[in-house]
Amino acid sequence: MASASPRPSHAALMDEVYRGQRHIYDFTRKYYLFGRDTLIAGLAAQPGTRVLEVACGTGRNLARIARIWPGVRLYGLDISAQMLMSARAALGDEARLGEGDACSFDPQALLGELAFDRIVLSYSLSMIPDWQGAIEHAAGLLARGGTLHIVDFGDLGGLPRPLAGLLRAWLARFHVAPRPDMGSVLARVAAARGLVLSSTTGPLGYFQLHVLRAG
Repeated sequence: MASASPRPSHAALMDEVYRGQRHIYDFTRKYYLFGRDTLIAGLAAQPGTRVLEVACGTGRNLARIARIWPGVRLYGLDISAQMLMSARAALGDEARLGEGDACSFDPQALLGELAFDRIVLSYSLSMIPDWQGAIEHAAGLLARGGTLHIVDFGDLGGLPRPLAGLLRAWLARFHVAPRPDMGSVLARVAAARGLVLSSTTGPLGYFQLHVLRAG
């Protein structure tokens, strides 16, 4: 991996959050990170497809992508060295992994590629301070005909207001903030870059799922 400059404060925060959490992350998150497997099922990948997950965490999604879409070429990027320890243990040589900031990483230096056929952002934008910058950066790394797939918390509009408030407060303990305006931001990115946007929402507005397609 390329040598890194001093790590930003967000990286240190993520390491603090996940130093212990990474050991139980996949077991606990399966009960409320809905829509991830729907995203993976929609990748429509082929052998040789270059699939990058930005903020890949423990590598759970990449491992599932390898099972559902055999023969793909896997890449992962995360700002947390702690999470990458778990990802490397889970994936071994199946994926090329790099440590970097979702908003500014150099894909050639870290991952050996300039562009990707599929890029995944799964429940990560709600934790990235400059989440709009992360979307812009990912959209700029799409290969011709490539797709950017995003799943994250929705506006929670279908939940009873007290329950939605409790959920938001609990998520805030982990530095998670739902991005209810994500759809409008993606629409602007699509228009500026000549991409095609499709969007769906999960039951009760719990999650939002977006796909940006390059021509």
